[in-house]
Amino acid sequence: MRGVFLDCKTMAGADLDYGPLEAVLETWDYHELTSPEQVAARIAGAEVVVVNKVMLDSELLTAATDLQLVCIAATGTNNVDLRAARAVGITVSNVRGYGAASVSQHVFSLILALSNRLLEYHGAVQAGRWQQSRQFCFLDYPIRELAGSKLGIIGYGALGQAVAHLGEAFGMEVLLAQRPGGPAVAGRLPLAELLAEVDVLSIHCPLTSATQGLIGTPELQLMKLEAILINAARGGIVDEAALAEALRAGIIAGAGVDVLSSEPPSEGNPLLEANIPNLIVTPHIAWGSQGARQRIIEGMAENIRAFRGGKALNVVAAPV
Repeated sequence: MRGVFLDCKTMAGADLDYGPLEAVLETWDYHELTSPEQVAARIAGAEVVVVNKVMLDSELLTAATDLQLVCIAATGTNNVDLRAARAVGITVSNVRGYGAASVSQHVFSLILALSNRLLEYHGAVQAGRWQQSRQFCFLDYPIRELAGSKLGIIGYGALGQAVAHLGEAFGMEVLLAQRPGGPAVAGRLPLAELLAEVDVLSIHCPLTSATQGLIGTPELQLMKLEAILINAARGGIVDEAALAEALRAGIIAGAGVDVLSSEPPSEGNPLLEANIPNLIVTPHIAWGSQGARQRIIEGMAENIRAFRGGKALNVVAAPV
C-alpha cells in the first residue's frame, strides 16, 4: 500500500521519529505542505492519506478512487468532509488523547499568566519601574489566587479532563457544561448557568455546527466581571469580535487564546488589534510539545496497522 502525508511540515518533524509510519506501509510520499491546487494530483493512486490541516472536500474524496483510509494527524475533523467519505467508502480515523499533557500545561500557562498579571509585571520591570521603586516591590496589578475559585469546562474529553485535574490540584472547584447540542447529563450545568458561576472558563469541545459561535456577546455578558476565558480548542467556537469588545469594555477580566478562526491570520483578526487589554494570543502551539507530536505519529501508525488488520481504530467516519 502507498501512503501520502500531505503536510508533514505542520508537525515540525525534525525532532520526530517517523519509523512507526515507515513500518506499517510499503511506500510513503512526504510533502512539507500542499496547496489546494496540488491535492488531487498528490493523492491520486494512494490508498492511505495523512493530513493535519489540508482540506479534503467531497470533490477530492470522490475523485480519489484508490483511497481507502484518511488519517487525520489531530483530533479535530473539520478539515475532512466526513459525510462524503462515508458515501464513497473511505474510512477516516483521528488521533485522540495525544495532547492531554501538552494542552493542559499550556492552558494553565495562560491561566496563571493572566491571574498573576505576569506580562504586566514583566513589562514594568523591563521599563525600569522596579529599579525606581521606593520599596522592595510594587503591586500595581491585582493578583488573583486560583484556590477556591471555580473552573468551568466546555468539552470533557481527554483534554478537558486533564485541565480539570490540574484545576483540582490548584484547589479550584470544577464545573462541567452540558454537551453543546447534546442531551442533558446529570452533574453537568446548562451553559448559561455555568457561565454565570465560573471564574475561569476553558473551552475544549470540537468545532461543529452546534459549537460554531457558541460564545458570543450574550454569553460573555453572563460571565463575571473578574472572569477569564481560555480557548485552546478551535477559533470559530468564540465570536472573536465579541471577545475583543468584551475585553475593551471590561465585561470580562481577561482571555487567553491559542486558536483563531483563520490560521495563519494573514488577513488580520479582531483579536490581533493592538488596543485589547488583558489578552494573550499564542500561535496554535498548545498541542505542540515534542512528546505530543511523537504520540501523533505513533497513533496514526497504529490506526493504519489496525485498518490493515481489519479492525479500524479511532474511526470518525466509516463506509456506509
